[in-house]
Amino acid sequence: MLSRERLILALDVPGRQEALDVARALRNEIGLVKVGLEPFVAHGPDLVRELTGMGLGVFLDLKVHDIPRTAAAAIHQATKLGVEMVTVHALGGAEMVRAAVHAASGRTQIVAVTMLTSMDDVAANAIGLGEAVANATLRLGELALGAGADGLVCSALELERLAPLGGKRVVPGIRPRGAAAGDQKRIATPRDAVAAGATWLVVGRPILGADDRVAAARAIVGEIEAAS
Repeated sequence: MLSRERLILALDVPGRQEALDVARALRNEIGLVKVGLEPFVAHGPDLVRELTGMGLGVFLDLKVHDIPRTAAAAIHQATKLGVEMVTVHALGGAEMVRAAVHAASGRTQIVAVTMLTSMDDVAANAIGLGEAVANATLRLGELALGAGADGLVCSALELERLAPLGGKRVVPGIRPRGAAAGDQKRIATPRDAVAAGATWLVVGRPILGADDRVAAARAIVGEIEAAS
């Protein structure tokens, strides 16, 4: 995999045309574009079709979390859109993850979210998990991969501990050195994340908020390459 193919651009912008313009401008600098809840709710499947029509791979980050039958139906529709990857929530349980994997039929990779990168131990305790984020991440990772998921979404801080489980790793919460953390609690630099075992890095604000987005993307790819 080329270094730039490991960079996923989080297309977290409100306007459809802005999303398309950003994707078009950066399509030669990245591997995939992530379409999350905000753009998908605003613009629906048509946005995904327009992005794939540009030749871009799409990572559909909907964090599917429902009863197995409903989750499978959603994943089936995602595969019809031709997306490369879809997220499901490991908290949905092994049966739900298995249903999603079966519905994907090998055409779309299923990656499971363990714990959101905005969660810390205090937040985990508040929702009744009764364990540290690191422990919950390991437990949920084992569950999801055991149910057939292709990989996990986790923070860079959990990569080393999750390494024995195998599978691929999608890592959000990436901030180049000196960048603001924003609402992310568990962050890492691109270099550190790749060195720790990340397969893909999800980056949004450090690129979207840059004066020169192409230069920002290339700088991150440079860090990926240096660590590979």
